[in-house]
Amino acid sequence: MTSAPSPDLIARFTAIVGAANALTDPADQVRYLTEWRDLFRGETPLVLRPGSTEEVAAIVRLAHATGTALVPQGGNTGLVGGQIPAPGSGEIVVSLERMNRLRAIDALDNSMVVEAGMPLAAAQAAAAAVDRLFPLTLASLGTCQIGGNIATNAGGTAVIAYGNTRSLVLGLEVVLADGRIWNGLRRLTKDNSGYDLKQFFIGSEGTLGIITAAALRLFPRPRGLAAAYVGLDSPQRALALLSRARDVAGFWLTGFELISGLAMQFAERHIAGARRPVATASWYVLIEISAGLGQAEADAAMERILTEALAAGEIDDGVIAQSLAQVEAFWQLRHGLSEAQKHEGGSIKHDVSVPIGDVPAFLDEAMAAVVAAFPGCRPVPFGHMGDGNIHFNVSQPEGADKAAYLDRWNEMNAVVNAVVARFAGSVAAEHGVGVLKRDLLAASRSDVDIELMRTLKAALDPKGILNPGRIIPRP
Repeated sequence: MTSAPSPDLIARFTAIVGAANALTDPADQVRYLTEWRDLFRGETPLVLRPGSTEEVAAIVRLAHATGTALVPQGGNTGLVGGQIPAPGSGEIVVSLERMNRLRAIDALDNSMVVEAGMPLAAAQAAAAAVDRLFPLTLASLGTCQIGGNIATNAGGTAVIAYGNTRSLVLGLEVVLADGRIWNGLRRLTKDNSGYDLKQFFIGSEGTLGIITAAALRLFPRPRGLAAAYVGLDSPQRALALLSRARDVAGFWLTGFELISGLAMQFAERHIAGARRPVATASWYVLIEISAGLGQAEADAAMERILTEALAAGEIDDGVIAQSLAQVEAFWQLRHGLSEAQKHEGGSIKHDVSVPIGDVPAFLDEAMAAVVAAFPGCRPVPFGHMGDGNIHFNVSQPEGADKAAYLDRWNEMNAVVNAVVARFAGSVAAEHGVGVLKRDLLAASRSDVDIELMRTLKAALDPKGILNPGRIIPRP
């Protein structure tokens, strides 16, 4: 177990980073202690903002020696509470935001090395400056940071083509739980020399080490970009459309987002200037193609997909973006869905995945199950159909008491996750486990799974000082 730091210990931590980067005033700490959905509010005696890997290592060495709990934090955009210090725990926040430098970039070998605190948007811009693409993209790209993206194995909208963050990491620099620095910043495409140690830390949510820098994969920038919204009558039709789009576009199919009709209604009501791109439909799909050879290639592929889909009766209507500005507007509409739901009262959210071919059946069963269990509730599913990850959110009944509805969060989870289990899916597809889903993880994974996780945690963090109580319960 860890202990709360004494005033003398706080002074020792402060000396490592300097008084300007050691925040003890609650007013200065506010933005580090609440998360976007306002489900978690934290408390800490100290927020440390190190400026180098060596300072992070010094902080961890002192924490290891004194049994002090540390909560690593990136851009504080996580949705499961893993980055928020627990009230009354004495946990110290270690913010990586000052460590935001580009250390190296090489267009010839398609790689760059960045520090953990670099915002995702800045990493994308650095790649673009040398005519390369870093394909990870999230709604929070201006705020989330590379270290947090890696620690949570972030997904986003381009997984269908480029994979999760795990697929984009060549190497890592990590401060271990005893303060040693592991330099694994190798930029090799192939390396079978023993265990792939970086994979221990990707998706570990700061429980096994603190990521301080990463070597990342880059790709050629697409020379053509096409996007379209289509309206259709069912997820089953969307699945057929996905198969067709894959056949036509192959690797260059970089986005395939399924959106329920109700989610689109919410967007029109609450996002300034938003309007549905095609006529009223039960479901919508946003398709993106990023072609390697040029705009004509992208346009031809998109036109072929929509023409064939219309002829086959897979879609009812469709519209292709006529400019890059319209492509961006299409994506802004998609990325605004979570914000739009806030204005409809309480929303109980699920970040789940099932095999891609089971998405339609899962949606049919899950929507029927929640309406039966919670009469009047409004399912608002949307998400990355191309990789099987659906954000199955359920808004409160109109006119219901928000607090009373949210108090039934666990009941709703049980209904939805029972359906997920029947399809051999995951209850934590891309947002991670943190605190919110810790008990769900234990209930949804085998005893052997949990035992192996505990063994790894005990081996790499025997004192339990790194993000204690996240992912797996404290022993």
